[in-house]
Amino acid sequence: MSPIIETEETLIIETPERVPLAFALASIGNRFLAVAIDHFIQYFVIFVVAWALLSISGIGSVEAIENSEVLREMPKWTIALLIIVLFLIFAGYFVFFEWLWNGQTPGKRLLKLRVIREDGRPVTLWEALARNLLRIFDAVPGFVLPVYSVGLITIFLSSRDQRVGDMFAGTVVVRERADEAPTFAETFSNPVADAAFRRVQKPVSFQADVNSITEREIGVAESFLRRRWDLTERQRLWMAWRVALPLMYKIKPVYDLQNFTYEGFLEELVYRFHSRQKFLN
Repeated sequence: MSPIIETEETLIIETPERVPLAFALASIGNRFLAVAIDHFIQYFVIFVVAWALLSISGIGSVEAIENSEVLREMPKWTIALLIIVLFLIFAGYFVFFEWLWNGQTPGKRLLKLRVIREDGRPVTLWEALARNLLRIFDAVPGFVLPVYSVGLITIFLSSRDQRVGDMFAGTVVVRERADEAPTFAETFSNPVADAAFRRVQKPVSFQADVNSITEREIGVAESFLRRRWDLTERQRLWMAWRVALPLMYKIKPVYDLQNFTYEGFLEELVYRFHSRQKFLN
């Protein structure tokens, strides 16, 4: 069975446990609305920053603007700073949020979309950079006002609904489907005997600094490990992926993909966290 099996509007990825997980590909309409929201936020921030710099430089008067004398009156340092700041906002907005929010921007979060790698793993800074640096090419013929003609054509031609940036970075945009797994509240609501430390999966060896993991985050992992046997196999695999994904994104573990399972990763993470706590105490 190949690692990735694709059908119309669906991306099916085989997990390390050899169980397929189906991801609903984001529609063009949802992606357009998400990017429209993001560009609105982007241009609003650009406007505020530009206005603030003009005000600081003391040339933001109505007369100067009406007489088109703004650029002539601006100090060179203000022009340089304005260009740098505007470029960082325009080019770095999508990279910053997709890296910080685990594949989501404000627009994608509102539309319940997420960027993931083609194998289901979270995007890294490299994928966020690669797919968004090529956004300029996807946005052709527009730049200041992106039209995304090239991106739309590429999405129509791609079996995975990928634009050029996605193809280069090896990413896809999917919809988060709440019906595929129970909610966290449904899964963790009933108190049970503590079975969080029982190892049932093959040990997963990874290299990472777990010091950044908080007790609240490890508590979510423990709650899943306690309740996992109350779930069907498909629900258990989905919940293991959902719990592990933000933790993996935070600590960025280095591991052997051939021997990796999300559930085994959570077992090892919980064990290491509490071993460290005992050592500190």
